[in-house]
Amino acid sequence: MKLFSNNFKLATHFLMSILLVFLLSISEAALAASNKSVESLRFWTAPDHTRIVLGLSSPVVHKVFTLDNPPRLVLDLTGVKFDATLPEFSSSHKVISLIRQAPRHDKDLRVVIDLKTTVSAKSFLLVPNANYGHRLVVDLYPKQKSTGKQSLAVKKSASAVKSHKWIVAIDAGHGGEDPGARGHRGTREKVVVLAIAKKLAALVNKQPNMEAYLVRTGDYYIGLRQRMEKARRAKADLFVSIHADAFKDQRARGSSVYVLSNRGASSEAARWLANSENSADLVGGVSLDDKGGVLASVLLDLSQNHTEDASATVAGEVLKNLKGVGHVHKKQVQRAGFMVLKSPDIPSILIETAFISNKNEEAKLRSPKHQSKVANAILKGVKRYFANQRLPSTPTLRIAKATYKIRRGDTLSEIAQRHRVSLSSLKKANAMRSSTIKVGQVIQIPS
Repeated sequence: MKLFSNNFKLATHFLMSILLVFLLSISEAALAASNKSVESLRFWTAPDHTRIVLGLSSPVVHKVFTLDNPPRLVLDLTGVKFDATLPEFSSSHKVISLIRQAPRHDKDLRVVIDLKTTVSAKSFLLVPNANYGHRLVVDLYPKQKSTGKQSLAVKKSASAVKSHKWIVAIDAGHGGEDPGARGHRGTREKVVVLAIAKKLAALVNKQPNMEAYLVRTGDYYIGLRQRMEKARRAKADLFVSIHADAFKDQRARGSSVYVLSNRGASSEAARWLANSENSADLVGGVSLDDKGGVLASVLLDLSQNHTEDASATVAGEVLKNLKGVGHVHKKQVQRAGFMVLKSPDIPSILIETAFISNKNEEAKLRSPKHQSKVANAILKGVKRYFANQRLPSTPTLRIAKATYKIRRGDTLSEIAQRHRVSLSSLKKANAMRSSTIKVGQVIQIPS
């Protein structure tokens, strides 16, 4: 009986310990949930959207919806309190007039954004990185009114085609919520590379046969693939991405120039051929939407090979001139799979201007005088490259056309298959409304 009593006491003690641990875990979870807060609220204004960023103590459950008359965007956060300062917006801001907040149902938070126009919103959570903790991002895109007028971006693109000048797309890396690398004195990569980009753009625009297109004009973030797409919409003949390097060893120094690696080019080719959205786009002046799989692959390969050779040429010219400005980290042009270098028909280079993690080079990057030296060196390389190119007035890549005389027993679908073209492209090339053909008829083969 005594043994039973001791075992019962031990079992009871064990169960009480488990219960205590369980209750403590619940209380800790409840405490953590009650301590969730918005620690900061920032915004960035880009030409096509405004980004709102809420710095959070931990991930949150949220809901976003819009209201009309007047237009507002409502952001509800579950189990969150507000411990931040609300930003103020100038009267000239095109999207937002005011942001306000208030507790909701005692434990929740409601943030209301008073809008000047109707918007479409996209929200997502970001995990911590080297610069920020948990974040909730809300992007606001003003809805375009159908006035029948062209947007400024479209007008600029059209003027670029008519100008018969070399269009140089200049891409300042990072921006907005993505500051890039940070120097010992707090210098941010996004700031210095934008300064260099603007100086380079000014120099390019002074050339009689060149015109600059700044991919990023202010302190806001643009997605990597979107940067490449913006350059293509601007009809760019060259893409130059400007960055500042960083490394844990502060002795690392010097500039480098990169072009796309073969592996990066292969993966991008696969994406273009697999993605139907790309097929209607132009590669080297030719649409791929009416080409058979083999022909489309060949055309894309030709375009990429030409782009790869041109990229290596201009990269070599730029690197040669950067050697006159200061130390170079890599004496040869480097290859990497950077997203911004993946355009299949625009020669593209990425320049690491210096190591911002090196104290001496950080000081140089902060200097407007040194920024101008770097911009001039890049311009000299670009000018040398374009001096050996012929300015095209029309797309340089053409599709050679063959003819075929219809024989007895032929069908249009068999002819298309035999010549490895699609039936729709064959009909389109010959202005056919049906697949009816006649013996002796001569048709064009778009291959």
